[in-house]
Amino acid sequence: MKRAVTAAVVFATLAAPRAARAELVRLTSGATLSVKSATVDGDVMVMQLRSGGEMRAPRAIVAAVLPDEVLHADAASTFVLPAYVPPSLAVPDLVDRLARQFGVPADLARALITVESNYQTNAVSPKGAMGLMQLMPTTARRYAVADPFDPEQNLSAGLQHLKTLLDRFGNQTPKALAAYNAGEAAVARYGGIPPYPETQNYVRRIMALVKKR
Repeated sequence: MKRAVTAAVVFATLAAPRAARAELVRLTSGATLSVKSATVDGDVMVMQLRSGGEMRAPRAIVAAVLPDEVLHADAASTFVLPAYVPPSLAVPDLVDRLARQFGVPADLARALITVESNYQTNAVSPKGAMGLMQLMPTTARRYAVADPFDPEQNLSAGLQHLKTLLDRFGNQTPKALAAYNAGEAAVARYGGIPPYPETQNYVRRIMALVKKR
């Protein structure tokens, strides 16, 4: 899973690819996503990401789709989020309660959320990962998440998924974290943490936070 970003407009350089227009999808949660295109498919909004791939979200959480007047490089992805606000006391309490419910160590859950989203409930990554635990659309569908930006729904799905990975990899936390970031198939293929710099750094950062607690 890619890191959540709070990006401003990406400025073109002399070597940048051809600029193209996009659309702004404004969510009821306050987040605004700049995407290549957005179309409706029944009760689902399908958003084509400028970095490739697509993101699907329930129409109910989309407040508006507006033209993006800013020219963006074709290969770039810009996500504009509300300014970071420290989490209320309710969110950490919710993390601890749901971690106990799903059998995940609370310190591990808190460390993962810190690295994934820094407790920003509206965080969105360039690849479409959403919310506190940066759920990918496929993971959100797997756990029947109606609103991935709702803290309780997001945490419930993310913690269930993490517990599934811990069980699959014999409670070997580094392997489970690597699978959360790079996918179960990659961990199985390499028999451990894949040789991806992003995944290796991701595991190190979370494990370091767990040890500090």
